Amino acid sequence: MMLSKLLAPGVNIKRWILLGIVGSSILAFGVVEIINETNFSLRNICFSIMLIGFGSLIIYIAIIQIIKFFIILVNKGNLDVAINSKKLGDLIYEKRVLIKGPKIVVIGGGTGLSTMLRGLKKYTNNITAIVTVADDGGGSGVLREDLGILPPGDIRNCMLALAETEPLMEELLQYRFKDGRLKDQSFGNLFLAAMDGISNNFEEAVQKMSSVLAVKGKVIPVTLDNMVLKAKLKNGMIIDGESNIPQGVIDNDSAIDEVFIEPKDARAIKEALVAINEADAVILGPGSLYTSIIPNLLVSEIRNALDKTKAIRIYVANIMTQPGESDNYGVKDHIKAINKHAKCKVVDYVVVNTGKISSELEQKYHDDNSNMVHINEQELTKNGIGVIKRDFVEVGKGYIRHDPDKLAAILVETIMEKRLFKDKKKIVEYFYLSQKLKENKQNKE
Repeated sequence: MMLSKLLAPGVNIKRWILLGIVGSSILAFGVVEIINETNFSLRNICFSIMLIGFGSLIIYIAIIQIIKFFIILVNKGNLDVAINSKKLGDLIYEKRVLIKGPKIVVIGGGTGLSTMLRGLKKYTNNITAIVTVADDGGGSGVLREDLGILPPGDIRNCMLALAETEPLMEELLQYRFKDGRLKDQSFGNLFLAAMDGISNNFEEAVQKMSSVLAVKGKVIPVTLDNMVLKAKLKNGMIIDGESNIPQGVIDNDSAIDEVFIEPKDARAIKEALVAINEADAVILGPGSLYTSIIPNLLVSEIRNALDKTKAIRIYVANIMTQPGESDNYGVKDHIKAINKHAKCKVVDYVVVNTGKISSELEQKYHDDNSNMVHINEQELTKNGIGVIKRDFVEVGKGYIRHDPDKLAAILVETIMEKRLFKDKKKIVEYFYLSQKLKENKQNKE
């Protein structure tokens, strides 16, 4: 059935099959001539080698065109590539597609960042997560104070999100002790702290743990300096420490005017700057505006790299406002705060949620002084920012978050459309990835 379709009148693949046969014949003739050569004259040998080279070139061209033909058929949905050996298909996709996927840099921290990474890793291995190290609360804060290491929590979560580990290993690394002096401490944090103890610095410890977990891509702390986040409120009050800022805003009944770091001259890791420079896209968020996203922009080398990069720069807006941090903020207010601290425009496109939530859940958030982030599309477009709208709402354990698969799909679609499709060398990868996007959408539906 398939063969009859391929050989039907008007199907261009026939010419490439014929060309391949011609090339094979020329190649075979050249090989036979060399084998049967008795005089070993330079002229005859050169002629045979030329035939072999010419035949090989023809075969190569024919194979490339046949592969392109099948890629187009698959992308248009005219060819079902489902086969019994699913592992073979997965292997081909893994080796030929993910390693050629778009180069994506994500910047932020918190659970929002790790959630997004779980979706993105299905489309590319070329992911670099640049993670804030301003956290000074919870288990990370304890280890930071006791051992003098950078906070491991957000970095651990990002590594696990990108890792190819067994469920039991992830459960182990996320386990929190319930009693004793280690109460509320994560085993993953302790693992990273131990790795830091046998490494030259924290960056090397992260690299070693990434190797152990078979992480796809890279996870990089934004700086190796002991960065402390502080906030200046509109009433002039200074709040010290990332974990104290939201409550400080509430207690003082005064919004954040700006945040800053000490030391002010914190140095970025060189690998992070290289990744931003070579990226197809840089994604900010989702996550806490002033305590997860903006702290990375306060490292001067990071914001300078964002200003100069040729990558498209995308901000993933939060679905809900955060009490004590982004009260009554709309999307434009988030972007205004980002650009203010970056000291330049670093957002080309914004991804916003248009999905609805139940009235019961909305009331629950409202009781906690949190509301859905308002979208003023007209004002955003007037300021030269492209608006990408989708329903991203996912509810888990009574909390609203972005659906990682839907979010990843729209991000990769945007990157391919706005960036990669303009590059002819990326067209084949586009066909592969667009087919994968289609499959994921069908699975979600």
